[in-house]
Formats: sequence, C-alpha cells, structure tokens
Amino acid sequence: MCKIERLRRAFLRLLQNDITRKQEMSKVVISGTGLYTPSQSISNEELIASFNAYVQQHNAQNAAAIASGEVVALEESSVAFIEKASGIKSRFVMNKEGVLDINRMVPHLPERSDEEPSIMCEMAVAAATQALERAGRTAADIDAVICAASNMQRGYPAMAVEIQNALGIDGYGYDINVACSSATFGIQAAVTAIQSGQARAVLVVNPEITSGHLNWRDRDSHFIFGDACTAIIVERADLATSKHQFEIVGLKLKTQFSNNIRNNFGFLNRADESGIGKPDKLFRQQGRKVFKDVCPMAAAVITSTVQAADIAIPDVKRYWLHQANLNMNLLIARMILGRDASPEESPTILDTYANTSSAGSIIAFHKYQDDLEAGNIGVICSFGAGYSIGCVVVKKLG
Repeated sequence: MCKIERLRRAFLRLLQNDITRKQEMSKVVISGTGLYTPSQSISNEELIASFNAYVQQHNAQNAAAIASGEVVALEESSVAFIEKASGIKSRFVMNKEGVLDINRMVPHLPERSDEEPSIMCEMAVAAATQALERAGRTAADIDAVICAASNMQRGYPAMAVEIQNALGIDGYGYDINVACSSATFGIQAAVTAIQSGQARAVLVVNPEITSGHLNWRDRDSHFIFGDACTAIIVERADLATSKHQFEIVGLKLKTQFSNNIRNNFGFLNRADESGIGKPDKLFRQQGRKVFKDVCPMAAAVITSTVQAADIAIPDVKRYWLHQANLNMNLLIARMILGRDASPEESPTILDTYANTSSAGSIIAFHKYQDDLEAGNIGVICSFGAGYSIGCVVVKKLG
C-alpha cells in the first residue's frame, strides 16, 4: 500500500471518528425525574360539602333578588357529576383550610419576605433534589435551570434564577410559560441548549400552584385542578450515568391561538380598576369546545411525531398523556390506536392528583416508567391553553 493511500485511509478514519463523536454528543437523554406532592389533599366528598354549603348560603342571602329575577340562583353539585365529567376523585393542595372555608374559598398562603425562599422555589428544590439523585448528578453537573410552568408566582426575578441559586447551580436560568404544555416545551428548550453546546445538563422544573388561579366557586371548574411540582434532568447521552435513562428520539411542538381556555390576570389589571376581581381574572374555559378541538389535534401531533421518528404506532409501549380529563385521554388514545388503550398503555394519575397543569404528564412519566424494558418506546404529551401541544418520543435505554 502506497504512502498516499495510507494517509487517505487514516484521514477517512479520523473523519468517521469525528462524525461518530458528534453524533454521540448530539444524543440527549432524560436521566432523572422528581416529584413534590403537597401533604394536604381534598376529596370530592369534602369539596362538594364545601361548595354546596356556599351555594346554599349564597342563595339564602340573595333570596329576594333571586325571586325578583335580578340574581340567578346557584346550582348545587355532586360527587357523581365530578367523576363522570373528569375522572377526578381528589386533588393535592398547598392549603386545604382556605379552599374549603365557604367565606374564603381561596388557599391561604402568607407572603414571605424577599430574603426567604419563595413557596414555588421550595417546591422546585424538593422535586429537583429527587431528580438529581435519580440521575446520579449534583448541582455541579447542571449548567442551566428552566422553570416551565403556567402559574408563575411573580414576574421577576425569574423563578428559575431563584431556584438555581437555592440549589447552588452555576450557569443560567430562565422561565417559560406555555400553560399546560410548559414542561414539554421546557424539554425542547433543554435539548436545544445541549445540542448547541450551551449546556451539558439542564434541570427543567414545573412548580404548579393551580389552586391559586382556580375559581373555587364555579360549579363547572372548581374540581379540576391540584397542586404539585415535577423536575426533569435532561443531559448529553455520552455523559449520562443514570440507570433510568430515556433517549429523546422525537420531539414536536405546536401552537394554535384560541380563547377557549383563558386567564386575564396580570399587572395591567391595575390600569383598569373596573376589572379587578372579575371572574375572567381566574381560570375559565369552554370545556366542550376544548374537548372537540384539542383531542384530534393532540392525536395528530402524537401520530406524526412518532412516525417522523421512524417508529410504528403499534411499537409504542406507553403514552404518558397530559392529565386534564380522563375522557379526553381515552378519546385521544382511541384516535391514535384505533382501539381503547389499556391502563398499562396510558396510565392515569389525575384520579388522585387532578389536573396539575404542566406537571401532569411528567407525574405520569415519573410514576410509570421503571417497569419498561430496554428498547421500549414511550410518548410524553401535554396539551392545553394556547392551544399548545408538546410531544416527546423517548426510548428506554439499558
């Protein structure tokens, strides 16, 4: 073999090794998850007892106005109605007493001084600590923090930067809000940061105190939400050492504007005092329209994302869907599979957690992943206000 040919082959080997190295560096995994669950829970029975007592009090206090037609009488609710409409049986909350007090019906969460950790920071640190342990990582291994949630405690400083500071993480942090899809959008942002070389590993946290934005006096929605916080470690595959790795093999985001889920609370409210305290400053939705619009959108996004990853739908072992409504999840799975999904294929946690906004699909993923075998494919999908949909296809590694 001549000298030129030997040099050519050596160059090709180096080039191939460089390509292989770059391919390995571009692979990204979820290496750990964590979950913070509040200590207090409200059952449907407790919630209905409080709500109906409020209705009775309201109707009694407004009896004359109701009789004259000036005020519409409120309608009582039932446990059967809640469970048929949503599949929810209970929900965790940061403060139970304030919610059930018929003269308040808002969680009681005292303000803290600026020198104290915020309540959302506390939740996030608890979930993140668990995720770091599961990933076999410390704060020194993380280069960025993304706080992805639909109910931020404040505008600034960013919640992510406070959480970053509390955990002792160097690097940077920022907040994103895409309502119930925030966690999956956060995963996309983490993947981009890693593949661009900005970070080796990213912590995505989803602290949701949904009890604060919920109208506990509204019959059609007072039962929907619960509080929780999840955390996800996303990192370069070639650096990961965790026993709980899922390679991210497909990812797609989609948004389409809709007013059917909306909350108008914000700092500009003080610029028009007439709107302060109005119902539109809390969560509101047109449920039937949301159901009709979102189910086919979510099913289409999931199907296209799986197929784009060169995976056949029958090869997907598990669907960790957004935990908003059991009937929605059953229909979405049916649209994808052409049949009803088994509880193992599409696990449910909303019966005990209710809708925890961006945390829902991650709670399901956190609780129902260890039984999967190496090579199994799963889909994490969240959907909600916006409309927004985030779909992440993952493969369990050995």
